[in-house]
Formats: sequence, C-alpha cells, structure tokens
Amino acid sequence: MRILFITATRIGDAILSTGLLSYLIEQHPDARITVAAGPAAAPLFAPIPQVDYVIVLRKKRMSAHWAGLWRQCIGTRWDIVIDLRRSALSWLLLAGKRHIMPPPGASMHRVEFLAATLGLAKDPPSPACWTAPADDAFAERLIPPGTPVLAIGAAANWPGKQWRAEYFATLVQRLTASDGILPDARIAVFGAPQEREQVQPLLDSIAADRRIDLVGQTELPAAAACLRRCALFIGNDSGLMHMAAASGTPTLGLFGPSHTTHYAPWGPGTAWVRTQKSYDEIVGAPGYNHRTTGTLMDSLTVDMAEAASRKLWAEINIRTTPDGESI
Repeated sequence: MRILFITATRIGDAILSTGLLSYLIEQHPDARITVAAGPAAAPLFAPIPQVDYVIVLRKKRMSAHWAGLWRQCIGTRWDIVIDLRRSALSWLLLAGKRHIMPPPGASMHRVEFLAATLGLAKDPPSPACWTAPADDAFAERLIPPGTPVLAIGAAANWPGKQWRAEYFATLVQRLTASDGILPDARIAVFGAPQEREQVQPLLDSIAADRRIDLVGQTELPAAAACLRRCALFIGNDSGLMHMAAASGTPTLGLFGPSHTTHYAPWGPGTAWVRTQKSYDEIVGAPGYNHRTTGTLMDSLTVDMAEAASRKLWAEINIRTTPDGESI
C-alpha cells in the first residue's frame, strides 16, 4: 500500500497533524508512505521508519510548487491520499481513496479538526514525535539522568505572541529557587537560529553551570529527544510548545493573541495560561496591526505564570498511597 500525506508548512501545524499520520501507520503498518511538507516542518518526518520519502514543498511564485509536487507524484498510483492543504493536486493523481481536510469554520481544537479528515474528530489520535537513535544519544549527552531540567521556549513566530524574555528570566528564577517546584534545576533554552536575539536576555540571566543553550543547536528530531528528557516545558504558543506536548513532556503554554480553543497544548500533562486581556480585546484594539506590533503578552504577569506552573506541577506529581488513594 502506498500513502501520500500532504501536510503543513509551519512546524506547529505539522506536529498537530502527526496524530493522523500515526493513526495511518497503526492501521496500515506495512504501508509505504510519502510525506510532503514545508521546509521548516519536513525534518520532523525523516526518522519515521514507515516513511520512504519526505518531499520538501518549497513555496514558489504562481503556486509553481504544486506543479513540482505533481511531477514527483504522478507516476505512482496511490492507495490513499491525505491532503491537509486542500489543494487541487489531490484530484490530479491516481488514487484509490482521497481524504481532504474539511473547509475552515468548525470551532474545535486543531487536532480534532485535522482528525475530521478521516472522521475521527470525536476520538482524535494524539500528535507524536519520532526520533532516531542518533537524536536520542545526542539528547542523553546534553541531558543525562540526574538533575532535573526545566525547558523554556521564549520565542514565537511573531512578536505579538512573545512573552518578554525578562519575564521568563524572573519566572525561571522563582521556579528553580530553593522554594520552587524545581530547586536548582538546569535550564534548557530552545529556539531557532534566528531567534537568538529574542532570547538572549534570558540566556544571560542563567548561570553558566545551569544553562543548556539549545538555540539553533539542534534539528527538530534532536530537539524532541531533548524535550523528552526535561521535567517541564514552559513556552509561548509556538511549534516548540506543540512539540513538547507531543513528546510527552509536561507542558504549559503561554497565550495572548491566539485562540486556546484551537491551539492549546494537546494531551495529558498539559495546561495553558493566557493574558488577562482576551483574544478579541487584543486583536480588536484600536490601531492593532500584526505586522508592526510588539509583544501583546504584557497582561500575563509573572505571578500568573508561576501560579499556573505550580498548579500543573502539582497535578502531574500527585503522590498516592499503595492502595491508590491520593495523599
């Protein structure tokens, strides 16, 4: 069986689509799968054993990238085509079954919305992250067993969603203090190469012997392997936040000008906290322009983020008696 899986350009949306891919692999374990994804997201799919090919879909003028993908796919008869981009391409290929993502409009989490492509919205498969042995070995060298590690994602894909690096620094100090939830923990700071300037104030605030600087230092699968070894992740609404949740790391997402209804971290051991201002208050403010705005996260205080962190930590670390009763 041959499956073509056409997914997103952005890392976050691609990660949220992996639940659907995981479901297909479970249902068709012997299938040969080709994934088409944008350049940023494509590395996510390279470690998956069932994926034969990853086609990097680079945007071109006049939508010429779709013609290029068609040329790479037209010679194969596909048993299943999953199209999460709603492109015309799906109808121009030989395919036994075509499943096209529904049109926008439903008010549901993105994981549920994507699962509706296969009629699974009521019981959606959860996102997943795959890693190769080299990724796991890399992560073990950086984050060996022992001292717990607090992971931080202080960047986002546009300034409006970025909580100030100085606020992250204060939060980290509180959470790793002697009376914090992770006393004396090491701190791993994640980010893309171009995000270093945004997160540098946070890096500068962390003592060298406790700092793990992963900004621009890892490919996506290696970052996922590192996240798996962390005790807790706290970060802005971003692809990294969704990767942390998909990796099984307890995850707190920080939200402002984006909908938690659609993009809250998904899975057990996840939570979110948002600005005192609602999404509508933020984007409906006079003069709002997403192209020129700075951070829109200032009504999320450090106290609020600390309280949410402590609450999540308590929920995932409930002690029990031998008979299973909570202490």
